Amino acid sequence: MATALIADDATIMRVNIKRMIEELGHEVVAEAKNGYEAVNMYNTYLPDFVTMDITMPEVNGITDGIDAVKKIIEDNPKAKIIMVTSHGEQEKVIKAVQAGAKNYLLKPIRYDKLEEVIMKVLTL
Repeated sequence: MATALIADDATIMRVNIKRMIEELGHEVVAEAKNGYEAVNMYNTYLPDFVTMDITMPEVNGITDGIDAVKKIIEDNPKAKIIMVTSHGEQEKVIKAVQAGAKNYLLKPIRYDKLEEVIMKVLTL
């Protein structure tokens, strides 16, 4: 069992991702609705992995999920962050990976793909 942080500004996405992660036998220790909260919650809970939406509102100078990845990786270089993205955001996914994200998932998230990506990042 691994611990997880879910960062997404859409409540329904957090609910759906949480349900799937828990069905896979992992524990969701925190949820964030913007990048600023994600950085703070990561530092508080130090989860085994994070699902991070790329597009979230700017709060306290953290502009989006990519910016949050940069801040988390700055303090925790081994953080295992999975970006969650919509189709057509390939350029942003590349920037997120360059910032330190370990993998990505496309919305709508499929259960089997979530399981596969979590297993990949946990073995890094």
